[in-house]
Amino acid sequence: MAENNLVYILDGKIYINLTNMCSNNCIFCLRQQKDDVEGTNMWLGSEKCTASDVIEQLKPHEDKISKGITFCGYGEPTIKFEILKEVAQYLKTNYPDVYIKVNTNGHGNVLNKKDILPDLKGLIDEFSISLNAQNENLYNELSQPKVNDGYNSMLDFARESVDLGFKTTMSVVSGYKDYDIDLDECEKIAKKLGANFRNREFIPNGY
Repeated sequence: MAENNLVYILDGKIYINLTNMCSNNCIFCLRQQKDDVEGTNMWLGSEKCTASDVIEQLKPHEDKISKGITFCGYGEPTIKFEILKEVAQYLKTNYPDVYIKVNTNGHGNVLNKKDILPDLKGLIDEFSISLNAQNENLYNELSQPKVNDGYNSMLDFARESVDLGFKTTMSVVSGYKDYDIDLDECEKIAKKLGANFRNREFIPNGY
């Protein structure tokens, strides 16, 4: 069985790879190009990890925790909501000043069949949400969501994140083939919801 790399380091900072499952199948996703991030294999040998497994893999990197933690791997972290919450609680209890960000496709409420955001108050500092496109048709083409009404579910998640006081950033990936991402319109959507906006240029060869 392949090892479970639940924790990896990128640019000197800690990232947590909770799952390989995702409710999107984005055509530009790094996982479509390669198996690793800076030499760390991102494909998990098993999805049966626990919060304790994550915490054990964090311990050798305690010196980097103060630089912040990001839940981001080859899957959608909110699919493992209870583990995400337990790990975040451990971090905030033991490192009260740690800054925790979750990179998400914004389907967490749909996937968990409940409103997860109130449970994460005080545990998560920021959500970076994949807007991906300026309209539903292009979003569906790029993101290939496996949930019904994925685009509007993502927008609703972003709206609630802002309303609850989380720092919220909405992102797109530009420069993938000739897809017409209207950056101005995407930024307007984010700003209208009260979120920040980030354009991430496509990385042809990955990290």
